[in-house]
Amino acid sequence: MRTIVIFDIDGVLRDVTNSYRRALGDTVEHFTPGNYRPTMADIDSLKGEGLWNNDWEGSQELIYRYYEGVGKSRSDVSYSYEEIVHFFQCRYRGQDPENADTWDGYITQEPLLVDTDFFESLTNRGYHWGFFSGATKGSAEYILTRRLGLKDPVLVAMEDAPGKPDPTGLFLAVNSIRERDNIQESLPIIYLGDTVADMMTISRAKSIKPDHDLRAIAILPPHIHGQDNLISDYSQKMLDAGAQEVLTRVTDFLKG
Repeated sequence: MRTIVIFDIDGVLRDVTNSYRRALGDTVEHFTPGNYRPTMADIDSLKGEGLWNNDWEGSQELIYRYYEGVGKSRSDVSYSYEEIVHFFQCRYRGQDPENADTWDGYITQEPLLVDTDFFESLTNRGYHWGFFSGATKGSAEYILTRRLGLKDPVLVAMEDAPGKPDPTGLFLAVNSIRERDNIQESLPIIYLGDTVADMMTISRAKSIKPDHDLRAIAILPPHIHGQDNLISDYSQKMLDAGAQEVLTRVTDFLKG
């Protein structure tokens, strides 16, 4: 059966353990100054709340929570959101974060979790595919076009739609695929992601379009692979948030 498949990017197509998550840790540590660096478990716990898909906002939230923990209020924190974003981007992208040709930050070191053959196989099996990510367009295009070599993929990024779990971006990606591929009939829609917010996106999409066949599949992020206790807890969170299935790796999708 022909199906529309939308992919998240971070933790699904690329391992962001030592890039986005590392930049988040650096940022919180810098603005707390040196008193607190969140662990992977801290970051997982924050993202498990379903509200912090944006790592800039997540960094700011953990900074706020640190200062609240030492008896200060959020209004006492003098760092602006813009300062936090700039520091984060200099770690993640490099010292010239607006010029992709000179990026030398953590983004350049991200292990890929798929290759171009994976997407060719999707097409050959009748899937129509695209991407909806909370990453910036520059970061998303870096992985999709520069490193994976995909040609003009359908992409809805941070600048294009409200953050997840708002499903607006998901619908935009689906509509772009329908227009590109001239799809007239209603097809099942699958979204693959690695966070609670990703799963909640499908739950909210169902409430808006209950007549559509919408499915969420969770992908376990690489930083918990091989840790059975974490896998069990993480998988249950994904299922509770609306996942119909939990896969270890995104490439397992073609094995079903």
